[in-house]
Amino acid sequence: MQYLDFSTLIFFVAAVIVFLQLRGVLGKRTGSERPPFDPYAGTRRDPKDRPQDDGKVITLPKRKADGTKDYTVVDAVAPEGTEINKGLRAVRDADQSFNPAEFLEGAKMAYEMIVTAFADGDRKTLKNLLSKEVNDGFVAAINEREMRGERIESSFVGISKAEFADAEMKGTEANVTLRLVSQLISATIDKDGKVVCFFQSAQKFNEIAGVPMHANGAVIDGDPTLVADVTDVWTFSRELSSRDPNWKLVATEAEE
Repeated sequence: MQYLDFSTLIFFVAAVIVFLQLRGVLGKRTGSERPPFDPYAGTRRDPKDRPQDDGKVITLPKRKADGTKDYTVVDAVAPEGTEINKGLRAVRDADQSFNPAEFLEGAKMAYEMIVTAFADGDRKTLKNLLSKEVNDGFVAAINEREMRGERIESSFVGISKAEFADAEMKGTEANVTLRLVSQLISATIDKDGKVVCFFQSAQKFNEIAGVPMHANGAVIDGDPTLVADVTDVWTFSRELSSRDPNWKLVATEAEE
């Protein structure tokens, strides 16, 4: 029988002591331990506890109990069978988050923001709401006005009517056109503080609606205290393949 030398015995005893100490520490539960990772846990989770998949890239159209597509939100704003209804349904098919009534309210707010930003020369706000082409036109008009030392003092009265005029899909681009009747009392002030012109609403950038004027800008008719209704036709667009959820103004037109 072989006997362990003294050094080997000391090493063995030390190893046993370390093992017992580690076991004493690792064997205790602190209450903050994480359960072991189970790669299959997700497949065994109760269906009611699973998170809703609201972030799908492609959302299937909602259907009624009889299997037909649900266009209730579209039919509520445009009569079924009309061209506008068909266009809005096409947008709805491409983007299930599209709700015409909610879009209309958002567009009305955007309209006021754009008109007010143009009067104030707020280029930052305009850039976020307009397409590049339309924004370039607005900024050019603001630059010309500032070069002449003029400013606009305006009061947005409100929108008395807003309705859908057209809707269509162009590939993955959704386009919705609205007809808006608004009221805006505004005055352009020159660098000397004199009123250059009054107008009730801007049809485009530098076109005056409802107030006949001489070429030099002097008012020859009209009442600056009278609020006139002016109808604008604006088209908003959104690229559905983009991560950007915002609609932008891509075209403006004024109706007589």
